[in-house]
Amino acid sequence: MTAYDVLERQLLREDLAYHQARVLLLIDAVSKAQGHARKLDGLTKLAKLDFLLRYPALAPLVLDGLEVSDSRLNLTDVELAEPTNVEAPMVRYKYGPWDDRYYSIIGALVGRGLLRYVRGRKGSVALTTTPAGKRLAVDMGKSRQWSAVGERSQAIAEASAGMSGSALKDLIYQRLALLMDRPHRQVIK
Repeated sequence: MTAYDVLERQLLREDLAYHQARVLLLIDAVSKAQGHARKLDGLTKLAKLDFLLRYPALAPLVLDGLEVSDSRLNLTDVELAEPTNVEAPMVRYKYGPWDDRYYSIIGALVGRGLLRYVRGRKGSVALTTTPAGKRLAVDMGKSRQWSAVGERSQAIAEASAGMSGSALKDLIYQRLALLMDRPHRQVIK
């Protein structure tokens, strides 16, 4: 990895627009996929699906409906060889992988009219894309920069159909036990 690659990854980790774009693509994919009731229900579910999106080589280990050979995952040789060397790592928290930026990311997307809150389970935050959010997600999915993330989001959304955030958390802890066996707030790498 060159010094430029290291700097680029560091800048991406700090770029809220980058994180907002990824989360928008993920929520849009979940809202469209069968088995999710046209919404992403719960921050736990968002965090676990986002973990699988950020660490795509681990997604087939957690989700039975995915295989490493799934072309929608667009896995590179580097991702397969170093599955935890990602551009935007997460931390291990109380219920598995987490990112403290979710509140500001969601607030920004709702504030821009790209996401809206919908009725979820009692006490949960449920989100879906607005018409403007859907249009932007489609346009982003067609772009060279975001097409791979869009395809990965769709594959992960389809493979996680019918699963709650808690069920995803349990699978992550079960199937990635060595990776999750770390103190709270430690970076998953």
